[in-house]
Amino acid sequence: MIVMQSKVDLAQDLQLQSTTRSLPFLLLKARESTVAPIRGMLADTDLTEQQWRVLRVLAEFGPQDASHVADRACLLISSLTRIAQTMRAKGLISETQDLNDRRRKNLAITDKGVEIIERNRAEAGEIAKRFKKRLGDEEFELLLDLLAKIADPAEAGDKRHTGAR
Repeated sequence: MIVMQSKVDLAQDLQLQSTTRSLPFLLLKARESTVAPIRGMLADTDLTEQQWRVLRVLAEFGPQDASHVADRACLLISSLTRIAQTMRAKGLISETQDLNDRRRKNLAITDKGVEIIERNRAEAGEIAKRFKKRLGDEEFELLLDLLAKIADPAEAGDKRHTGAR
């Protein structure tokens, strides 16, 4: 006769934490919770959240190489290539070839892209304020610091899963 091991026993045997206390699970839930209001804000803009992130990065850091934009906007470069094509067609960004390295493309926000940022600045600020109010100033800043530490590949230690060679 085959005896089925309980789900709890199996999780303990594999030394897995409960999904209610699992960092990857909680980060995914938190991401959805934080992105949902942004999606709502963008509903009338004809922008995706990825396009919004690209505009935010270009507005904050100015014109830059596409690979830097991808990194700062948390996108794969292959995804950014497709996204940038759509954004150029909408007149939100411009693309120029790097003068020193013809393989590289530099991206910049256009006046139309800046207008979208400006139209949504107040609402985006209110969304951020609501999260800050929920946690309080100190915990909000601590959360940002801790997430930045987790996101830093240099802090990861185990290079097998960071993409480092």
